[in-house]
Amino acid sequence: MNPLPLIVRLRNWVGDVVLGVPALRLLEAHGYELQLVGKGWARVLLAGEGWETVARPGSLRARVRQLRSLRVAAAARESGFDDRENALVLPASFSAALEVRLAGLRAVGYASEARGFLLARSEAPVAGAHALDEYWRLACRFLGIEREPPASVDLRVSDDAQRRADELLARHSVGERFVVICPFAGGTFDKLDKTWPRFPEFTKALLALGHEVVVCPGPGEEPIVAAGHAGAKMLAGVDLGAYGGVLRRARLMVSNDTGPGHLAAAVGAPLVSVLGPTLPQRWAPRGAGVQIVRRWPGWPTVDEVLERVAARTG
Repeated sequence: MNPLPLIVRLRNWVGDVVLGVPALRLLEAHGYELQLVGKGWARVLLAGEGWETVARPGSLRARVRQLRSLRVAAAARESGFDDRENALVLPASFSAALEVRLAGLRAVGYASEARGFLLARSEAPVAGAHALDEYWRLACRFLGIEREPPASVDLRVSDDAQRRADELLARHSVGERFVVICPFAGGTFDKLDKTWPRFPEFTKALLALGHEVVVCPGPGEEPIVAAGHAGAKMLAGVDLGAYGGVLRRARLMVSNDTGPGHLAAAVGAPLVSVLGPTLPQRWAPRGAGVQIVRRWPGWPTVDEVLERVAARTG
């Protein structure tokens, strides 16, 4: 039997896309050919999985036009495409549901923001569930099955991304036992800053202890490295595919609540995740090698995090 086309609207943040990977694999394992629609970086992030991924355009009109085009292409491959539920919406926003409805898709998604009338089927979310489990349950409900979610993501890194990562590490003369830090944090949580304020002090302590420290800033984050993390080897301009390859070679990563932390856990890198206001039961990175350090409403001390690093690196 040929796979059935399924259009999936991805979420807009790296961590969310990473945590949705098990749900996507479940759909594929049950006979669906995935057509993913998301941010431009999603294609390289998910390249190791082999899924077709297209970048969403900026305007509502262009997004609807893109989805209609994908719908027409899918209907050409399957005569009954328009007669069944044929799309899955992972974002909880009203706009995401509106786009698929205007494109004529019959989508399944969680009921939120009073958008149920835009979906072919809306499901009630499970209050307080971890994001990975939430996406997994939505896939299960789409399929009409019950399965336990996996304990880890196990994101595949493409051979090309790993090759580029290894070449980058060699070009910067990075040794075999390096620590990656991610002192950045995109956005806020409940309007509160997610950035560990002691990160510059921590980086200085890591370097003083003789650790080789690597940092991969995103666009516009280079000044943060220069101002607060001098001595770390800066690998600028690394795409998410190669970033995953770098993390696979790392001895350890220490991160704020941010997408690269989820990426580290997903590719199997040991991770010390320093959390502030973020709720770990909802948003903590998922994986066997993850350790959470949290003292909210305060922040962990440098010594507390260094103890975790020492325990993980010997």
